[in-house]
Amino acid sequence: MSQSFIWYGIGAYVVISVIVALLSRAGKSTTMSDYFLGGRSMGGVVSALSYSATTYSAFMMVGLAGLTYKGGVGALGFEIVYFAGVSLVAIFGPRFWAAGKKYGFVTPSEMLGARYGSRWVAIAAAVVSCVFLIPYSAVQLSGIGYLVSGMTEGGISFGTGLLIATVLAIFFSYVAGIRSVMWTDSLQALVMIVASALVAILVVSELGGFNAMFATVAERKPEMLTVPGPGLFSLQTFIGLTIPWFFFSISNPQVSQRLFMPESLGALRRMLLIFLCFGLIYTLVSVIWGFSAFVAFPDLASPDLATSVLLASDFVPPVLGVIVMVGILAAAVSTIDSILLTLSSMVARDVYGNVGGDQSDHRQLWVGKLVIPVISLLALGFAALELSLISILSVAASAGLVVTVPAIVGAFFWKRGTAAGALSSIAGGGLFVIVMYLTGNKLFGYNAGILGLPVSTLLFVGVSLVTRVSNEVTEGFVAKRASEPVRAAVNAG
Repeated sequence: MSQSFIWYGIGAYVVISVIVALLSRAGKSTTMSDYFLGGRSMGGVVSALSYSATTYSAFMMVGLAGLTYKGGVGALGFEIVYFAGVSLVAIFGPRFWAAGKKYGFVTPSEMLGARYGSRWVAIAAAVVSCVFLIPYSAVQLSGIGYLVSGMTEGGISFGTGLLIATVLAIFFSYVAGIRSVMWTDSLQALVMIVASALVAILVVSELGGFNAMFATVAERKPEMLTVPGPGLFSLQTFIGLTIPWFFFSISNPQVSQRLFMPESLGALRRMLLIFLCFGLIYTLVSVIWGFSAFVAFPDLASPDLATSVLLASDFVPPVLGVIVMVGILAAAVSTIDSILLTLSSMVARDVYGNVGGDQSDHRQLWVGKLVIPVISLLALGFAALELSLISILSVAASAGLVVTVPAIVGAFFWKRGTAAGALSSIAGGGLFVIVMYLTGNKLFGYNAGILGLPVSTLLFVGVSLVTRVSNEVTEGFVAKRASEPVRAAVNAG
């Protein structure tokens, strides 16, 4: 595909997105809530499209397609487990929303600190999020690098793709905070779903239809259509990948922070329903892309090149290929700028606010904006390592973040949970996962994806049982009836 054609596509995307971002500004965002949460006034449709663009990033069209290319139908099972995990939003979403509305929380880590009556819990959750989300941001940058370099056969370098994504993410984060991110996300999500579905239909048609495509897969490598697949997945590997992914919707703060943003519970419900429909379509399309690439190009040097090679091929009209490329680029940028905003808000609110003792909302906002380019450069440096199989790296990040799950569950469902228990599970669990990865990611034959959650759960429960509940715990989190915290927040509003 012509390099100039791709540059025109990127240029058009930048111009349109910048216009949308600038139009999204509704006065000056002078508070943490305005800048990072959109004033808690986002509608259900915009929230859903933004949630979708943020969640389904370069991991899907580049990572999941590559995982399918290498691991076969097991990749679909892996992603369906994540899809099932979105049901957690139905349980925790109203509780996050209610707690945020009642107490004015800006970050999930701030909520945990208030629930357990300890600033150190908030600090630990924020630090763990930074440690594991910066590599996840790098995954998005890498996805763009692989995409543009693969489609131009190296004409646009991997590093150039990284720089484009980094600059765009910083710009969208600064224009109007989360408002510009959510409105540009909405545009990007619509482009993603329509264009990617069209490509899937066209490519499958060119390959002779679904029956012919899967017949070719079955003839060439039949284990691609069986469980556990052609060597990538074993039962142990599959469980290690899927456990962290199942809890993604509540363990990843760039996602759970969005539960504070809808204007009402009705908007939150609409967000979830639209997201589920979007996610199912996008998952199936990504897997179909992986199988299509395997049939058309069975000898790729790297599975992560499956999408870029497919889009640059004769199977896809150049205009549509560029549109899809822009959609994937936009999805990755959406995830990056969401992570930038979330991590900068956590550093400002939970680290600077608690360690420095500065509770000034204006000063915290200033610190948050200052941190955005710092986090971007760290992610850029990590992405420059060009690690392969970005889907695996994505799950590795989630394996670290899953250590926050016991404290999150305990915040709403276990009164006996203590600050010491929450702190030991988050800090100790996070350290355990880091050591696992640094020493080969195996202990008694099991990896961090399998052991991270049980280790952090044991720490949370065990330490909580031998320590006292803080007298400073915020009341109203754990109620006798599940609906009480939500009803109280609605009445308060």
